Amino acid sequence: MRSAKDFFAPLAVGAPAPLREIPARPSRAIHFFDPGNPKMAAKVPDMVGKVDVLLGNLEDAVKAENKETAREGLVTIGQETDFGPTQLWTRINALDSPWVLDDLTTLVRAIGDKLDVIMVPKVQGAEDIHYVDRILAQLEAKAGLDRPILVHAILETARGVANVEEICGASPRMQGLSLGPADLAADRRMKTTRVGGGHPGYLVREDPTDGDIEGARSTHQQDLWHYTISRMVDACAMHGIYPYYGPFGDIADVVACEDQFRNAFLLGCVGAWSLHPKQIAVANKVFSPSVEDVKHARRVIDAMGDGTGAVMLDGKMEDDASVKQCKVMVALAEELAAIDPELKSQYDAIEIG
Repeated sequence: MRSAKDFFAPLAVGAPAPLREIPARPSRAIHFFDPGNPKMAAKVPDMVGKVDVLLGNLEDAVKAENKETAREGLVTIGQETDFGPTQLWTRINALDSPWVLDDLTTLVRAIGDKLDVIMVPKVQGAEDIHYVDRILAQLEAKAGLDRPILVHAILETARGVANVEEICGASPRMQGLSLGPADLAADRRMKTTRVGGGHPGYLVREDPTDGDIEGARSTHQQDLWHYTISRMVDACAMHGIYPYYGPFGDIADVVACEDQFRNAFLLGCVGAWSLHPKQIAVANKVFSPSVEDVKHARRVIDAMGDGTGAVMLDGKMEDDASVKQCKVMVALAEELAAIDPELKSQYDAIEIG
């Protein structure tokens, strides 16, 4: 049995102390790039400040023969780039792969001072996080780092979803979770070949009128991922970490992408993956509160005074629960305004009347 007092103690002599609270840093778009691709690598410096998170991907999208090239490319990018307000993340290879140990030992030693978060794919349970946690502590101590590198898990298996609460609470390093819909669909034997998004066959149909089953009946497409996202959001909220929607594979369909991202945002997610630069704009738009929502939230907070009791505003009742909801909205707006000058000007121009 491990004492609760030991939970926030370093797992290696000389390693930095674990964080007791995960900082709320804007991460609307986690933009994936292949660090072994010279064209993609060359674009990284110009993207700094334009996207909240740049993620050097070492896993699925990188062919086996290019794994070492991608890893070396990420080291070069990390060493030569000033990331300023943009976070640098990486997705390492799966824990059962022959490349993951080299990923960890190389990256922490070479650019551990630049890496904010390490994304771990196909996490099955707390044991996977414990494994990475201990190794990172040893490597951080050896590299002389003064802050811990955080860990982000991807839910890509049925067992991972079943164990989502224990994954979230497995380590003080846990920064958040992402939904990995493609691998999860395969593991669940779902009958869809899409990477995220809905499916036209997953629908509900209006009841027949007067028993006429041949008559006109409207249908409504449903969200395949509603249950999983909701469960992920609850588990993250319980442990004070952050949930994200993962990839939306149909790059051309920015309309459906925006819809899926907005569903995730409304349910509590703080960001999503970007697989193409055009998705950055979609994520930045969706995961930033609208001017109208921020204005309403400030009006409610202002009208409620000390936050107790209830008031009528525009014909609607607002009470202490309303204030809590509105404070979430305003806090997010303030965090985003600190790094996004355009949003700051929009939010600052709001007049409460």
